[in-house]
Amino acid sequence: MHIWVDADACPSVIKDILFKAARRTGLPLSLVANHSMSVPPDKHITLTIVPSGFDAADDYIVEKIEAGDLVITGDIPLAADILAKNAKAMNNRGDEYDKSSIRAALTMRDFMDTMRSSGEHTGGPKAFSQRDKQNFANALDRMITAGTR
Repeated sequence: MHIWVDADACPSVIKDILFKAARRTGLPLSLVANHSMSVPPDKHITLTIVPSGFDAADDYIVEKIEAGDLVITGDIPLAADILAKNAKAMNNRGDEYDKSSIRAALTMRDFMDTMRSSGEHTGGPKAFSQRDKQNFANALDRMITAGTR
């Protein structure tokens, strides 16, 4: 299993959990972003900087992943592409996307996009909490355990 991170919008606290997991398990961890960021020196952790541009990081991840890999992303269309390649996808709150839930997530995303474009104020995501951090860490551990069997 290779862990990939859509790193541009990934909270630092989640990256820290991922860094610890990569060091603990020895699994390769690749962050993909369109700007430089701090990454600890470790042979299992890499940062790939892609050119800025619409979906450049997403396209890179989809091109590189293999079946059984895990991708951390909040981008629902990217998650759908990942699932289509038989890889796993999870958001930074620990919610796993699967082939049945991704359709509902895409529908809700499109609906909210339509609402916003019509001038409706929909608010943003709720603030990231300690509970979200714990949910992510627990879900990551479950997925790593399942993926390395």
